[in-house]
Amino acid sequence: MPELPEVDALAAFLRERAVGHAITSAAVAAISALKTFDPPLSALTGGTIAAVARHGKFVDLQVDAGGASLHLVFHLARAGWLRWFEEVPKTVLKPGKGPIALRVKLDDGAGFDLTEAGTKKSLAVYVVRDPREVPGIARLGPDPTAPDFTLADFQAVLDGRRTRIKGVLRDQSVFAGIGNAYSDEILHEARMSPYALAATLTPEQVATLFTALRETLAEAVQTASGRPPADLKDAKRRGMQVHGRTGQACPVCGDTVREVRFADSTFQYCPTCQTGGKPLADRVLSRLLK
Repeated sequence: MPELPEVDALAAFLRERAVGHAITSAAVAAISALKTFDPPLSALTGGTIAAVARHGKFVDLQVDAGGASLHLVFHLARAGWLRWFEEVPKTVLKPGKGPIALRVKLDDGAGFDLTEAGTKKSLAVYVVRDPREVPGIARLGPDPTAPDFTLADFQAVLDGRRTRIKGVLRDQSVFAGIGNAYSDEILHEARMSPYALAATLTPEQVATLFTALRETLAEAVQTASGRPPADLKDAKRRGMQVHGRTGQACPVCGDTVREVRFADSTFQYCPTCQTGGKPLADRVLSRLLK
């Protein structure tokens, strides 16, 4: 799933390449991806892209159309991506066929497809008058990379939360933009167990975690910055220390990176760095062995 650093880079790419250009067509190939009907998608045709912003994991294209300000907002979900073309293919979209969910063409012939792999379709597209009309944006927590987000703010968010820190970091209503991959990386950088309870962290641990969060995301944003969409996935994978590296050696201590599996996701960690050498119970494996 693209997370804050990759979505930030996608927004920056579109800001540089698409702002100032008019939309000549916007067509949906996956009807289930379009979550709104008023304004209609057709209202974007002829409108000029005036700005591009990021809200958590959402990309927001502001479109000036017929004197109205509209927003084309999308969330790529777990398996979605943006494919950019300097010349949009002339092939006719076939609804319900293939991975394409949305195609947008600009007045210079360039444009992009939003695609989604796999059978579980979660990619979402919205056309709204205000981005806050998108439910996922309306409930977003603070952006942890914002310059004015302080250690005191971070501490205040964690206070009283008797839930595992891994889940807290991933909760979009708590922190906007962090997902499974970067929460793994942040916790590894902080040398903290994913199962630590947020409310029980000492002030020193909170400060360490805050520093790890800011530095991990800042480095990832810098790595992604300036890359075209086609390069972002590989750049993300190369930058991971533990996420997606089950069975490999931890680059810090050399221990074997382990994973915990759930029904529809996994996370990775280093026992030596994060849990005092003790492996965490793999819930799926434990049930299989009963």
